[in-house]
Amino acid sequence: METHLKKSSEVSIIVPAYNESKGIGITLEKLKEIAEPNRWEIIVVDDGSTDDTCKLAESRGVKVIRHKRNLGYGAALKTGIRQAIHEIICITDADGTYPTACIPVLVKDLVDHEQDMVVGARTGDSVKMPKARSLAKWFLKKIVNWIVEDKIPDFNSGLRIIRRESLDPFLRFLSNGFSFTTTITLAMHLNDYQVTYHSVDYHARKGKSKIRPIRDTVNFINLIFRIGLYFAPLKIFLPLSSLCFLLAFAWGLISIIVLGRFADASTLTIVMAGIQIGVIGLLSDLINQRTYDSHRKR
Repeated sequence: METHLKKSSEVSIIVPAYNESKGIGITLEKLKEIAEPNRWEIIVVDDGSTDDTCKLAESRGVKVIRHKRNLGYGAALKTGIRQAIHEIICITDADGTYPTACIPVLVKDLVDHEQDMVVGARTGDSVKMPKARSLAKWFLKKIVNWIVEDKIPDFNSGLRIIRRESLDPFLRFLSNGFSFTTTITLAMHLNDYQVTYHSVDYHARKGKSKIRPIRDTVNFINLIFRIGLYFAPLKIFLPLSSLCFLLAFAWGLISIIVLGRFADASTLTIVMAGIQIGVIGLLSDLINQRTYDSHRKR
């Protein structure tokens, strides 16, 4: 496949790393093979590693920024993005899981088709995804698809190319943890930015995973609903409001059949709760529209 890029394509590759001594060296060597000299920069953000990650990164001749303590995956990405000098931002992992050879193809798609974000979706022929994460990811994917009303092949891929001008309006809302990528996926889709997905392979990681299945899944679900409330409040409040009206109808009917009289007080309480939730949703959506009109794509 042709991977020649336009002259204007200058890319900053951000590599967050926390105790990735087993994978950082080979990852950087592969990134240097595809990076255009003097036009692409590679930034490693060492997020408070306690092993030789920082030393190995510095020995590869790339720019290294070090956090004094572990702040989180998203925080490391934010640090790298703020220090990046180019308009096109590439993020990838340090553990050797993503195929670096496909990065020029993703950048070319972003530039040629004027996309805001291009994501390397882990749906290729060879995907070494831990089975323990499969069920949680399936459930989260259903929630994400419901919020954005679209089928997203990989909502939290750690390989993506993003235009800085499209990323900057959301940077302060993005999580400091692993849910950074989920957040930017939702934000881009819900604000009508141009996002495309390329199928890529996903290799077995080098070194120990930093994912904590139960805790991180709970955090992901919490974050998804927070983002849904922030960017698409009607999708959260209107179903809850409708549920209240259905419960009120059901309870009123049951009270007549079982108790022999209409439970007007309790039924009215449920109806009023439904009305209040609906009004809150409408007000939240109005505030959301006014707040984001300044940067939302039309």
